[in-house]
Amino acid sequence: MSPTDRPLIYIISAPSGSGKSTLVNELLKLVPNLEFSISFTTRSPRGSEQNGKQYHFVSREKFDQMVGAGEFLEHANFDGNCYGTSRRFLQEAGKKGHDLLLDIDVQGAEQIKQKLTDAVSIFVLPPDRQTLERRLRKRSEDAESVIGRRLATAGREIENYNKYDYILINDNLEESIENLQAIVLSERLRRSRSPLSEGEKRIVELADRHRLANVRDRLGPILDSFRALPPSARQ
Repeated sequence: MSPTDRPLIYIISAPSGSGKSTLVNELLKLVPNLEFSISFTTRSPRGSEQNGKQYHFVSREKFDQMVGAGEFLEHANFDGNCYGTSRRFLQEAGKKGHDLLLDIDVQGAEQIKQKLTDAVSIFVLPPDRQTLERRLRKRSEDAESVIGRRLATAGREIENYNKYDYILINDNLEESIENLQAIVLSERLRRSRSPLSEGEKRIVELADRHRLANVRDRLGPILDSFRALPPSARQ
């Protein structure tokens, strides 16, 4: 892809605790010429997080200034904190001929799809609510009330699954990494419009298994496990 072409934009969204960060980190090791857009946020760093690595941590005043200056492709409020994707990263990736990966929530994803209709959207799901709760507790960095709120938020977020091009159910990490890599590579192959080798055809076939239309029959039990939350947990 020449530096003058607009890069492929990949959107990846998931409820907190779904393993999205691990998938993204592994994907970036495997796929060349793929850049990660580091979001800006007003929340405080957690644990070993470093400014400019996981997020760009800024004050609410600075964030609002950036919104006013039109510096964001998208921005949203999540769990009381603001998050935004800078336009600068899209421009820089295009100049280098690289594609861009955006790790954003469902609010931001909807904004991006309205502006960049050819962006490729991927939603990562846990295999069920019980697995997500276990993963959240294993992280052991959140209070009980926070875990409950994250589970309730996850239940609302997954109802947006039908707005995404691909659904990736993260029940086996190694397989999920392979599947995510296939999705990214298959979209590049589609854009190239070149004849496909047998190996490339297998990549496209693997990716197609995770298109929304091809996974709907697997989603019922997952959605039901979240809809079974008690009313008090849905607040």
